[in-house]
Order: sequence, then C-alpha cells, then structure tokens
Amino acid sequence: MTTKDDAPKKDTEQLIDKMKATKEKWDAEAAASPDGPDETDALLSQAISMAIEQGRGWSSPAEREKYLEQLLDDDFIPPLFAETSEELEKSGLKDAFTTLHNEGETPGKNMLEFRKKGNDSIALGRKNVAKNMGYYRDAVNHYYEAYHWASRIVPKDEDFVPTPEELAAADDDPYFTEKELDELRSIICSNCALAHMCLKNWGFQRDESKKAVDFNPNNLKAWYRLAKAHQMLQNWEEAGNAIDSGLEIEKDNKELLLLQKKLGEKVRKARLHRQQRERARAERTSRIKDVWRYCKEEDIALGRVSLVATVKDDEDEEEGGDTVEARWHHHYPHTGQLPKRQVQDGGRWTWPVLFVYPSHRQSDFIEHFGEDEIVALRMAQMFPEQEDDGSNETEMPWDYNNEFRCSNLAVYFEVHCLDTDKNSKQVIHPDCVERLNDQGAAMRFYESSRALKGDEGPEMATVARCMERKHLHHQRKAWIKKHGSLWAKPDPCPVVQVHPGVTLGQVLRSKKMVVPNFLVTIMLFPAEHPAHKEFLKTHKCIGIVEPEET
Repeated sequence: MTTKDDAPKKDTEQLIDKMKATKEKWDAEAAASPDGPDETDALLSQAISMAIEQGRGWSSPAEREKYLEQLLDDDFIPPLFAETSEELEKSGLKDAFTTLHNEGETPGKNMLEFRKKGNDSIALGRKNVAKNMGYYRDAVNHYYEAYHWASRIVPKDEDFVPTPEELAAADDDPYFTEKELDELRSIICSNCALAHMCLKNWGFQRDESKKAVDFNPNNLKAWYRLAKAHQMLQNWEEAGNAIDSGLEIEKDNKELLLLQKKLGEKVRKARLHRQQRERARAERTSRIKDVWRYCKEEDIALGRVSLVATVKDDEDEEEGGDTVEARWHHHYPHTGQLPKRQVQDGGRWTWPVLFVYPSHRQSDFIEHFGEDEIVALRMAQMFPEQEDDGSNETEMPWDYNNEFRCSNLAVYFEVHCLDTDKNSKQVIHPDCVERLNDQGAAMRFYESSRALKGDEGPEMATVARCMERKHLHHQRKAWIKKHGSLWAKPDPCPVVQVHPGVTLGQVLRSKKMVVPNFLVTIMLFPAEHPAHKEFLKTHKCIGIVEPEET
C-alpha cells in the first residue's frame, strides 16, 4: 500500500530515470555526430551525471515551483552563462561547477603546465618572426593563468616531511614551501614581463617586473627587464636604481653594465634634478611655515579659492574645460609668490599685491610691497599728479579720459569670511574665498597650486587636480545641502574703503581683511567714474581703514 509520504519519493525516482534516459540519448547523438561531442556537450553531460548521482530533482511540487520562480527572476543567471564568480555564487552551483572545472587537476600541476605553455609560446614567437605577436599574446595569457593557479596553492612549512603517499602523488599534486613558491611566482612574473617587452607594452612590463623582484629580490633578469621598461618610459632615475640593484647581485653582468653605460648621463641628470626639486620643496615648506607663523603672531587672516572649476572632465563640454579654467581665476589669480621677510632690510615683510582697475578692466602686479609703505606713496609713483607744465596726459594708454591721478582714486578691498571666528566651520559657496585655518591647509593649497601650473610634472598635476576636484565636490555638496542649489549664490562681497594714508600693514591687520591666495588684492576706481557708482550699488561699503594716530 502506497502512502502519501512515498508519492514524492516515487516521483523523484521517476524523474531521475527520465534524466538518465535523456542523457544516454544525448550522449549517443553527440557520439554519432560527424564532429563528435564538443566541450559544451561534455560539460553538460557531466553536470547531468552529477545531478543524477546526488539525486537532483524536486522532492515536491512546491520545490519545483520555487525553482521555476528563480528561473523567471531577472537577476538570476544560469551557471552556464555566469561571467563572474559572484554570478556563479548566486546560482547556488559554484561548488559543483568548480569541481567539474578542476576535476583531476591541482593548482600546482596547473601552474606548472601553464608556465610551460607560456615558455613554449615565447619560443614559437622567436622562431616565427612574421607572426610572433600572436604567440607573445598567448604567452601573456598563459603566464597570467599560471600566476592565478600559483595564488591558489597552499604552501607547506619549511620543516614539512612528505609521506610516501604524497611523494607518489607529487607528479599530479606537487607541493611547495613558501620560499619555493615565491621563486616560482617571481619567474612567472619575470617571463610575463618578457612577453610584454616583446609586445612593447612598457607599462605592463614595468608592473610585472616589479612583482617579480618583490617575490624574489635576487631575480637578476627581472631587474634587467625593470630597467629596460623604465628606459622606454623615460623614467631615468628609476632605470638607474634598477640597474644598481641588479649589479649588486652580479657586478659583472654584461647586459646591465652596457645599459648603465648607455643611460649613465641621463640617470645622473635625473638624480640631480630630483635633488634640486627636493631642496626647493624643503625651502618652500620652510617659507610657508615662516609665513604662517608670522601671520598667526600678527593676526593676519589668509584664505584660498578653488583651484579648479569642474569636478569631472566632461563637465561644461559645450564651453570647453580649458575656457572654464581660464575664466575661473580672473579676479584672484595665484602668482606663485609668497610674502617674504627682507633680512637685509631690517627683517621687514613684503607682500605680493595686485592693483585691480575694474572700470577699465586692467591690473598691475607689485611683487614686493613693504608692510611699512604708505599706500598713497605707491599710488603716487604709479599715478602721479598733473605736471607743472600743464600737461594733463597720464602714462597709461588705456586711460582715455586721464582719470587715474593719485588724488582722484577711491581704494577698496573686498570682505571675505564675514564670520570673524577663525575656528568656525562655515559653509562656503565654491565661488567664494575660504579661510585657511591651519598651517597644513596653507601648505597643501600652495603645493597644489604649483602642481597645477605644471611645476612638478604631469603626474603631480593630475594628483593635485583630483584632490582639488574632491575639495570642490565637498564644497558643492555642503552648499546644496544647506541652500538647495548652487544657483542660490551669496550676495556680492561687501567692501571696506582704504584711506590712502594708511600702510599696507594696517590694511593687512584689519579685522575684516582676508588675504586670498597669499596675494593682497586692492581695487581702485576713479571717484567720479560711472563704474564706481555701480560698484557701490552692488557692494555695500561697511567701513574704512584710517591711519592710526601716533
């Protein structure tokens, strides 16, 4: 008598019998095919065999429905079509397919086999000069596969003693200590670098050679190939370092000595240039520390603007990235100059100063403006009063109405960072000046600005651009979070009028003054010019810096 519990078991047995019959039919059809069974047929046949052995099937209609629902799921990928290990993991059959793929194989055996295939491809490439590129590409793939299998080997301890069974199975399942495995990895990576060298893939050759010497610093061929890669990439100092490391292993190596003789002068110049850069960087660091210490003692506030205008390369494509970047710093450029202590002149400080004339869209840059200099005296040198001979012409060719006379000019500076608390965390619009709150921020800003100008080479320029874009992204994100949009821009900066009788030091020590980009920026207007009146309509004047009583 059949019970209800026996029904699912009977259905499962019938399903397995049906699978066996179907498999036998497919195997017969594949064997009868003129081309014989292909790899897909064999893999499918093995999968069915395993399913039969493990009793795969549905123990109940509910399990069958669950499996069908999984097949209809858009995220489900059948294991045969999985392209990554994650997709295979989601299918639930990763272990089964891994077992099929590695059946009768071991990582050690596979590593040695693929290394041999790579060596054979290199040899064939050297013999077949006309069609050697294909062989070298095959060699690269074989070495990559060998390295993959090497990474799956579990090394034995140094004091490991194999059993007789392990010795007998050593051909099919070789074992390695950690040191032996590192030497094999080094050889594989070095040979892979050779294949890349034949393909003129200098960057990949450098990377594989580095891996090879990391695994085994005594691999002489890897040092030579690393030196050759740096030679082709014109990294002269790195090439010299690789040559020196190789000669420490074998001081009479002809190939390395020949390469050393060929690159000797370029390596010497590269090392000298690096030393000069490091010395200049140390001097800049010392100067920035000196400036920051002085500004902190004298209560002079420093600020910065964003050094980039976009956060990604394809932003503002219609206008063009170069156009945007060129327009970005029209008002607060970074000259690369720093305030300087004049040791031979009593230790007084001089600052780079920019005079901006918005009414005529002109400017003048003063490299050294002493803190003890009176603004009016400098203005009198640049914009002298009318001559005694009655001539009314000024020296500036753009001053068509002859308005730029010292006594006829109104002087202002813009007020940034209205919050006078230097330690407060203000949300700054990306177009505005941000206060520099510590020495590290000042140093990073200055070095980034130099790198973006190309002073440290293209690689450092790229690094600095990425850092500045990240900074700009955080600024934008914080502003949007608080105000909803970047278009919600703050009002134009208020201004403070400067009495011509004050010194530059008095201007710098004003509580409302923040010096952006280490560059003191002062705006001058002819008093009766229409642009002056329009400027005061949009920029509120909130104070005046007057001479101090003595």
